[in-house]
Amino acid sequence: MASNRHLGRIIVLQSLYEYEFRTKAGDASTDIDLIVAKNIEPYEKALGDTEFAYTLARNVVTAAPELDEQLKPLAPEWPIETIAAIDRNVLRIGLYELSKCNDKVPPKVAINEAVELAKAFGSENSSKFINGVLGTAYRNIFLDDSSEGNHESKESQAGEPESSRSSSN
Repeated sequence: MASNRHLGRIIVLQSLYEYEFRTKAGDASTDIDLIVAKNIEPYEKALGDTEFAYTLARNVVTAAPELDEQLKPLAPEWPIETIAAIDRNVLRIGLYELSKCNDKVPPKVAINEAVELAKAFGSENSSKFINGVLGTAYRNIFLDDSSEGNHESKESQAGEPESSRSSSN
């Protein structure tokens, strides 16, 4: 069965939102795996690769402090704690995939997926904000780091239209 990673990212976003809300409310029983399991259940057959959702959610939760630190200079006029929870979690997912999964997820896919999540779940201007912040992150990660190797292929990937991306990512 083919994996539906877009659906997986939706489940991860919903799970991260719930996790953050419950954690801030002082719920000591908050467990990202249990939240993901509950959110996956109705979509398990359509999702296919459930491990993708679990792994992404776990990794984003673990890396959240580091991701938040990386996000601060990318949107200096928007302190991370003042960004809407949905947008903050979309940024975390997008930045995590952009910076830590670029061997499996092309940069343009990471950005496009985050923008699509923002369009579906954020406010009217969320997608533009997410695109701008992650576009800056892309430039910082791939264009300013001379140790990354072949920048030309990465640049051309990021510039491809959204319609050319693979549905499996």
